Amino acid sequence: MKNLTIKRCAAVLAACTVVAAAMPYNGTSVIAAGNIISNSTFENGTSGWGTYKESGGKCSLGTEDGQLALTVSSVGKLNYAVQVFYDIVPLYQNGVYRIKYDISSSVDRFIEGMIQQNGGTYQAYTWKGLQLTTEPQTVDYEFTMEAETDIMAKLVFNCGIQEKYEGELPEHTIFIDNVSLELVDDSNVDYASSRPYAPSINVDQVGYRTNGKKIAVFRDVTEQTEFNVVNADTKKAVFTGKLENKTDNKSANETNWTGDFSSVKDAGKYYISCEGLDDSYTFEIGDKVYSNLLDDSVRMLYLQRCGVKIEDKDFGHESCHTEMATVYGTNDKVDVSGGWHDAGDYGRYVVPAAKAVADLLYAYEADPELYSDDIGIPESGNGTPDILDEARFELEWMMKMQTADGGVYHKVSCANFPAYVMPTEETAELIVTPVSSTATADFCASMALAAEFYEKYDKDFARKCMDAADKSWAWLETNPNFVFDNPADIVTGEYGDKTDNDERYWAAVQMYRATGDEKYLSSVSRAVTGLDWSTVGDYGNIALITMKNADNSSEVYKTAYDNAVSAVLKQAKSLLSTSEASPYGQAISMFNWGSNMTIANGGIILAIAGELTGELSYYVAAQAQLDYLLGVNPVGTCFVSGYGTVSPENPHHRPSMAVGHAMKGMLAGGVNQNLEDSAAKAYCQDQPAAKCYVDNSESYSTNEITIYWNSPLTYLLSLTENTDTNEQQSTTTSPTTTITSVTENEKTGEDVRLYGDTNCDGSVDMGDAVLIMQSLANPNKYGLDGTAEHHLTEQGKLNGDMDDNGLTVGDAEAIQWKLLGLDDKTD
Repeated sequence: MKNLTIKRCAAVLAACTVVAAAMPYNGTSVIAAGNIISNSTFENGTSGWGTYKESGGKCSLGTEDGQLALTVSSVGKLNYAVQVFYDIVPLYQNGVYRIKYDISSSVDRFIEGMIQQNGGTYQAYTWKGLQLTTEPQTVDYEFTMEAETDIMAKLVFNCGIQEKYEGELPEHTIFIDNVSLELVDDSNVDYASSRPYAPSINVDQVGYRTNGKKIAVFRDVTEQTEFNVVNADTKKAVFTGKLENKTDNKSANETNWTGDFSSVKDAGKYYISCEGLDDSYTFEIGDKVYSNLLDDSVRMLYLQRCGVKIEDKDFGHESCHTEMATVYGTNDKVDVSGGWHDAGDYGRYVVPAAKAVADLLYAYEADPELYSDDIGIPESGNGTPDILDEARFELEWMMKMQTADGGVYHKVSCANFPAYVMPTEETAELIVTPVSSTATADFCASMALAAEFYEKYDKDFARKCMDAADKSWAWLETNPNFVFDNPADIVTGEYGDKTDNDERYWAAVQMYRATGDEKYLSSVSRAVTGLDWSTVGDYGNIALITMKNADNSSEVYKTAYDNAVSAVLKQAKSLLSTSEASPYGQAISMFNWGSNMTIANGGIILAIAGELTGELSYYVAAQAQLDYLLGVNPVGTCFVSGYGTVSPENPHHRPSMAVGHAMKGMLAGGVNQNLEDSAAKAYCQDQPAAKCYVDNSESYSTNEITIYWNSPLTYLLSLTENTDTNEQQSTTTSPTTTITSVTENEKTGEDVRLYGDTNCDGSVDMGDAVLIMQSLANPNKYGLDGTAEHHLTEQGKLNGDMDDNGLTVGDAEAIQWKLLGLDDKTD
């Protein structure tokens, strides 16, 4: 049996330090690897080498006569204004290294050669000042790595201005060749200390709802056939289950089994044991296991606020970014203070903001009872649910981004990303970039949506939202073509696109939902999909599917609705197939940047499909996406900071980096098989696709956070809250046909039983069959006295009972037969 104490210590280190969190283990001596620099003689070009320029530095990189050739056009204003570097140089503590290279310059000058930390304080592990001439010189020396192991160090040559030596220089070229770095003595290197802990039993580290599906995923299994669920307080087994569904998981390069313990429903704390394997992390079972997580997923947005003083023990700060911003290419100044810092940097971007706002508003609509007025933001206690207060803060900033003609500026940020500082320390000029059609359409849609939600709490603000939506819609009509221009000299998040068809679709549908005016649907010929910031069509589909008081007699509406339902169900079917094929349950097969958002988005579509059809499998798969995010995944991590046993401690998030620990309640981007930053390349180069994640603040491609990664988590928590995933139900189809029957008694207002009219709207259609399935699959939400606005009533239960034998799945099927004209049941 594995040493539990050692493994648990490793798990603690994994949650607290970069090295132990993600260090890959090389079982053989690094000496055997020879030269660490893979491209050392440049016969194949500049592969593996790159340049960095800032503060006026200008350069280009190529090869000349078999040497690396760095042409420096301007040395800039700093010693590191021009750098040439080789990325990913692993240095192990106590290792003795030999570095060697040939170097010269077309003019006499001084430069610095070093191996340094790739981020953080950029400390140099070894440094040499080099006086270059036209004659090549060989640099050759040994050094000992005295600092902690850093396998993502960087070989760097600082070629910017050296005022102490020569100052400004004419254009010149620096030549480098025959570069080698070898570990010559590793006798004092402790490789074992760098092994990551990979739990053999993966669970939802936050917990499982009482009536929810409860699955654990096992690996490292040999001959075991059973597992136990153990009460963490009494240490007594309360359930014994079978290991099932052996699967060769190629994406994770492991063999998995699953264990179902859904029958364990008593509230409490538990862990899973299996002979020969380490126990799982402890988790909780209860009705409200996600309540704190839900609140923190929203409160995180408060801590991301810009332009106001933030009150918090760890992450509080004075107002930031309050100065007027310059409209790019002009001398015009505008006030665009407010809103949320988008991600790990301090830019604010309309396109992702619209997605985040839509997620929050639809999350509230899905289950209003979940959202309180006391999560700890300044507006708490004002009589409006805090989730709506928080969304309003972003909406008010978005309004400042609208121009007089209705167009919407794409973003506001500085020209470059800031250092790893608190937001008050970013003081460079703020720049507003040009209007885009994607930002304008997203703005239009989110404002039209907001008008509906704030009508109850602030009619004036709701009207203001609708007026802003009208204004942007007019701009879209005047500007029918795709409009987007990202200035090349602004290097912050682009949020670019190649089409605005999906944004215009969402805007059109949301305007129709807000006004009931069919003119907005005149250009909508088909449904568009997507819940990403760049593909937002499904927000239009959700708008149609969840629309209240729709005109069911309108052919335009019915066509748009049917198209929306078909688009959602088509996606859901594919997502369900992928989820059921994976032992970890995730509904994706490729792990790209922001995979956790994609997984949360997939859970949203699956949950909506469950509500449309009543099919239990969709609800189960939706919950599986949440379980994946919270620990049932190949890296054994709860991806929400501050939750579970192992969660991100080193996110790419400037406030967290400045403070020294992770802000609570942030969803990390997650696994990214494409290795798109230095940390991912260093730590994950030998990992299978499903394990390419590193808890390192330099890994912006796997460990950054964003407002629009948190928001779908919030939405998914809402959609899955009251779902009983243990009940077995059958399937139905989407609503297409309507039968209307009004009797004389109905005209006089007397109660009349219309067989099949489950929702008591005076007609029989597929919506009645759907309500039966929903009430059976999710009685807490759709049954008698359910929490949903449209739930089963006593009269509806009587109407839906087609065979007078109690409400069952058979009644939903009977309604379908009735709609097909194959049932002669009369009133």
